[in-house]
Amino acid sequence: MIVEQIWTANAYRNFNYLIACGETGEALAIDPLDHERCLAAAKARGWRITQVLNTHEHFDHTGGNAAVVAATGAKVLAHANARDSIPGLDRGLVAGDVIKVGRTVELEALDTPGHTMAHVCLVSHTDQPALFCGDTLFNAGAGNCHHGGHPEQLYDTFVRQLANLPESTLIYPGHDYINNNLGFTLAREPDNARAKALLDEVRDQDPNAPLVSTLALEKEINTFFRLRSPSVIAALREAFPNLPENPDPKTVFLKLRELRNSW
Repeated sequence: MIVEQIWTANAYRNFNYLIACGETGEALAIDPLDHERCLAAAKARGWRITQVLNTHEHFDHTGGNAAVVAATGAKVLAHANARDSIPGLDRGLVAGDVIKVGRTVELEALDTPGHTMAHVCLVSHTDQPALFCGDTLFNAGAGNCHHGGHPEQLYDTFVRQLANLPESTLIYPGHDYINNNLGFTLAREPDNARAKALLDEVRDQDPNAPLVSTLALEKEINTFFRLRSPSVIAALREAFPNLPENPDPKTVFLKLRELRNSW
């Protein structure tokens, strides 16, 4: 499996992706908003885009579909419940569906509601898995729930699905928000030495060659995985004085998501 991460350099700080089969040159485009960069990258590598996959229905992920389809004839894939919100959807996905790219690439669809209720993530069937997570999981952060999602569903997605993936899983998010998200982590957990060191490392990174984190790293620096941290809970109590003495992880997650909305 070959992964091409494409930095769009737009105001939304989107990442687009091409996933290619090294044997056949067939490629899958994930959320190809910047269709010109995606098509140019495929041409430069000698790849043929045969499928477009949208992790969810928001325009900053679907806005390049029509141009890519017009140029390549690619089929469009997305969550089965996005048929009314993504024009031209050819294949609706449910949990466990496998997307094949050429002869060598298999990606499994995860049904991951929270940011929206029709969101999929993809996990690769490779020795070191890779997770293409759209706006569900970011480096050091979690997606918002402002436009058709729900934080309780996002919590379930995090704890019942994402947290149980292999710790070596590579994380490929839909946006570059790492600096702000690490700042939020440190505001909630100021003694997190790993987050502090990582912020120093990535503060001036080139988004054309960004850090690719792993699930193991996310569990160290992403507050939304650190729901039992005494430091996180203590800082959370400063914002929510009525927080129970021993809050359950779901309460901690929901309060963190509420804080992040206005941070």
